[in-house]
Amino acid sequence: MYQFFVEPDQIQGNKVIITGKDVNHIKNVLRMKAEEEISVSNGVDGKEYRCGIKELKGEEIICEVRFIKEDGVELPSKIYLFQGLPKADKMEWIIQKAVELGVYEIIPIAVKRAVVKLDERKAKSKALRWQKIAEAAAKQSKRGIIPRVRNVMSFREAIDHSQCADIRMIPYELAEGMERTREVIGSLRPGKDVAVFIGPEGGFSTEEIEDAIKAGIMPVTLGRRILRTETAGMTVLSIIMYHLEQ
Repeated sequence: MYQFFVEPDQIQGNKVIITGKDVNHIKNVLRMKAEEEISVSNGVDGKEYRCGIKELKGEEIICEVRFIKEDGVELPSKIYLFQGLPKADKMEWIIQKAVELGVYEIIPIAVKRAVVKLDERKAKSKALRWQKIAEAAAKQSKRGIIPRVRNVMSFREAIDHSQCADIRMIPYELAEGMERTREVIGSLRPGKDVAVFIGPEGGFSTEEIEDAIKAGIMPVTLGRRILRTETAGMTVLSIIMYHLEQ
């Protein structure tokens, strides 16, 4: 079943009004007809509105809500991924997979060892592109929300932003053994929000790790092997998803 996201005010009681680019997609690409069923989410409350198409007008499609699925697919905790800017188009892949694994928000961070350097104009352009990728991934994976991709932050800004999370961790090759990692992961509970910091290809600098620890962010190990930046983030998110999934 096809899924579409709408603004909250487009759901009006038992009626849903679809506008914008999705109108053309439904009418001319998918060639859907009246009475066919679609899934709609407002990207905020995590609910799935199962709807039947009633009218296909010129610039809008009118749907009727048939039932609402309250227990959506969202995890019981918010996961914030702070990702050091990687090379090439790896960020697009990371965003796509992170959304599939249930991340709530993705924050690109410019750190000392990042090869990629974005000026203000390029950063804004990238942010728009990355948000579209997050939306597409949310549709594909039937998410109830569209995870937000923030504008690129400095490491200091990222540390401050992470204060919203109850548990904060930073994988680091010199961290203590796996027992400490198991302890941190084991402390996760539904309703406790999590922040995960992942370095770029060169990892975090010693100064950045020290700043993170001073701010209360816990260093953890992901094992004896060195993981690529795109592997490390997905490893942590997979473990957290498995632990929190109900």
